[in-house]
Amino acid sequence: MKAVLLDAASLGDDVDLAPIRTLVDNLDVHQLTSAEQTRERLTGATIALTNKVVIDAELIDTLPDLKLICVLATGTNNIDMVAAERRGITVRNVAAYGTASVAQHTLMLMLTLAARLPLYQTDLRAGAWQRSDIFCLLDHRTLQLAGKHLVIVGSGVLGTAVAKLGEAFGMRVTFCARPGNEAHDSRPALASLLSDADVLSLHCPLTDATRGLIDSDALAAMKSDALLINCARGGIIDESAALGALRDRRLGGLAVDSLPAEPPRQGHALLDALSEPLNLIVTPHNAWITPEARQRVVELTADNLRGWLV
Repeated sequence: MKAVLLDAASLGDDVDLAPIRTLVDNLDVHQLTSAEQTRERLTGATIALTNKVVIDAELIDTLPDLKLICVLATGTNNIDMVAAERRGITVRNVAAYGTASVAQHTLMLMLTLAARLPLYQTDLRAGAWQRSDIFCLLDHRTLQLAGKHLVIVGSGVLGTAVAKLGEAFGMRVTFCARPGNEAHDSRPALASLLSDADVLSLHCPLTDATRGLIDSDALAAMKSDALLINCARGGIIDESAALGALRDRRLGGLAVDSLPAEPPRQGHALLDALSEPLNLIVTPHNAWITPEARQRVVELTADNLRGWLV
């Protein structure tokens, strides 16, 4: 039984693939695979393992031996699920592999924004401390998390983990109703919470209901010193509107771990704005990348293989 891993580079070179190797006769490992190479590499394979390489209907129809697709991530938007089902191909993904990693990354972003660290780092590079009349710099008003209101969109394992960390810092935590399901959810709608939120943290999937969820109207409803954090998916925030609010001091801080197109080969306004004196952080979709989380992806994928083989 032949298995092919198409984009091992997305897991890093310090991950042990032994849990997968022991379950198959042969594992072909490719660091990267272009769209033009995918068909050739999957020819004769029973199992395809992919993180972000696209397996679409056209490709599926050319691979008669393919029986299982293992996605090394939670999202399956790179797989044509309808075509796979039509062909009787099983698709398995992994979930909750990076909960601790993403939660601590979210907290890091929250603490960094609350301390206005990007602004103070800019001041230090410009020599402001050396020129100060007093022993410290007080130019940027910081935010003490204790007693502040943390509003979370998304009450799954990630949102719940972030809530526990927020509570450990003495924050008051509220989960909003699931966007698009407010009429059938007893929790308060996001719109009713925005004006009281000191920190808004996003941990929901990108759906029709969440695309553009934090738009200019939502931003206008928020406090001028509120912090906005997106460790979910690009596109949930209107990044242009958020950047405008940050520049106009209608938003206290903005941190994102994802952008609508990744990698952002055409650039992005938020990346350009990193050179400006703003309380802005952009991280390269690496909230999930602790070694433990990446190894957990392998272990969960092996579990999926084992379950399929039974």
